[in-house]
Amino acid sequence: MTETARRVSWLGAGAVLLGTLSVPLDSAVNVDFPFITRHFQIAIPDIRWIVISYTLTSASLLLVFGRISDLVGHRRVFLLGTASSALSLLLCAAAPDYPLLLAARVAQGVGAGLVLACGPALITAVFPETDRPRALGLYTLGFGLGGALGPAAGALLIARFGWSAVFWARAPLAAAGALAGLLLPIAPAVHRPRFDAAGAALLVAAILALLAAFNLLGQPFLAGAAGLVALGLGTGFVAVERRVAMPLIDLAPFRLPGFAWINLASVTLNMAGFAVLLLVPFALARMAGLSIAAGGLVLAALPSGVMLAGPLAGRLAGLVPPRVLMTAGEAACALGLLGIALSPARIGVLVAAMVVAGLGLGAFQVGYFELLTATIPRRDRGVAGSLGMLTRTLGLVAGASLLMALFQSLLASGLAAGLDGTAAFGVGLRDTFLAAAALAAAQAVLGLRVR
Repeated sequence: MTETARRVSWLGAGAVLLGTLSVPLDSAVNVDFPFITRHFQIAIPDIRWIVISYTLTSASLLLVFGRISDLVGHRRVFLLGTASSALSLLLCAAAPDYPLLLAARVAQGVGAGLVLACGPALITAVFPETDRPRALGLYTLGFGLGGALGPAAGALLIARFGWSAVFWARAPLAAAGALAGLLLPIAPAVHRPRFDAAGAALLVAAILALLAAFNLLGQPFLAGAAGLVALGLGTGFVAVERRVAMPLIDLAPFRLPGFAWINLASVTLNMAGFAVLLLVPFALARMAGLSIAAGGLVLAALPSGVMLAGPLAGRLAGLVPPRVLMTAGEAACALGLLGIALSPARIGVLVAAMVVAGLGLGAFQVGYFELLTATIPRRDRGVAGSLGMLTRTLGLVAGASLLMALFQSLLASGLAAGLDGTAAFGVGLRDTFLAAAALAAAQAVLGLRVR
């Protein structure tokens, strides 16, 4: 690669990372929950709709947007996504009441879906195909950086400017990403077949029903009904994809040995890893003398590990098979989660264990994306990246529902056994993290056989 070509590649990668950064920075909103609740005078359980409205929108549209980006061009979708993200963030900050804030969060989810659907495709396109693992490692680094900065930056912004700052402060960043995106090369769409509208509608509805089932776990009848609806819609989607000439997603790779497994593995490992961001904040809140800002810095340990793993795993992906990298990541994540389970009250050990878990997640992610992009045809690179982001999101949503349900059950059992609140909390936290570590470890062991 000439020096000029190298410079163009790095400028393009910088544009993609800048435009993508506002999405993982949404982790700042978690710190904002108490302040949003107080500002809009809503009940604490209602704050969950801040997450649900955003996550359901972005996750349900990812594969559809990925296919659209393959048809009309990744750069065009990226520019639309960054511009709409900037506008929706301003609308969130200016919302006069809670329903309008939720509507703006839906719009923000659309923007995030557009950006994430083409991000991996764009960053691999600006580098030579031989540098694809390194490009994916760089993308993972950028995602980890955003996740690491989010909680700490959110705490500082809220303390200085109030609840709305976590939204409007990201709008200039998204707008800058849109401007930087103009530097990306204009690549013609690889092919322009007819869009599979029927498949898209069935897929969006199936994902929405599945996510609804996760969010309704506290109401078994409704959760079961939503799960059955998701199964029926998913079956209809597969039937449609088998008939159309140019499907939304080619199902042929799923018949290859181990391909379905790696996608399931992405869901389950992200579910296990989400135990950190879900439950560690509750442990930190019980530590006397720990400020909000300090708590935000502790929570940054996990995404910092992801960030550190990105470039390292990108280099290793060219030396070892991606499946080996994935298995090593699963094992490291299991080790980190075990460390948290055994020493949740010791800050030094807790931070170190969170970094190890993050390193595992980052290594797994690079290996997983490398396998996706190597297996799915290059003309469908937008679909490949979207599939990777979708399995990650499904894992986070499943973790938020299943792990919280497990923790609450363990906490209630401890209280029923006569433990005081502090002791019951400690037992529930420990056992939930032990379960998450066991899930990651079992996945690593099974992966050695399946792959």
